[in-house]
Amino acid sequence: MNSSHLPEILTNLLTGQRLAVLSTQMSGQPYSNLIAFVAVPDMKEILFATDRATRKFANLTAEPRVSLLVDDRRHLETDFQEASAVTVLGTAAELLEPERQRYLQLYLQKHPHLREFVTGPTCALIRVTVAKYILVTRFQEVQEIVPAA
Repeated sequence: MNSSHLPEILTNLLTGQRLAVLSTQMSGQPYSNLIAFVAVPDMKEILFATDRATRKFANLTAEPRVSLLVDDRRHLETDFQEASAVTVLGTAAELLEPERQRYLQLYLQKHPHLREFVTGPTCALIRVTVAKYILVTRFQEVQEIVPAA
């Protein structure tokens, strides 16, 4: 899938926003965290970093199915009609060397201020392989987008 085949609003959300809400689960209990993310240019993968000693890492190791929420709200009343949000459904896995180095550069292009954290010995770089995007605009307009294989 080429990003040019995606709705412009989806591409803008994934490239323009810096933070997402990650949802994991453990024993059926949902758990959410704010994360710094980057979308891979073909939009088939999302990257984020976490320390291996976190609950989110334990959760995604035990159950790799995750969701992410990315939105452009401004905390105004007009958000009900103007804000857009995308839920990303996918499977998460830690990137290992040498693949990690290639993806690390992409992550640091968007988040250079996190260099010390993401290059630390206890930090895992996580790749979410996207199964589906669910894009909501104008409060109730919903589109499901499945990345091409």
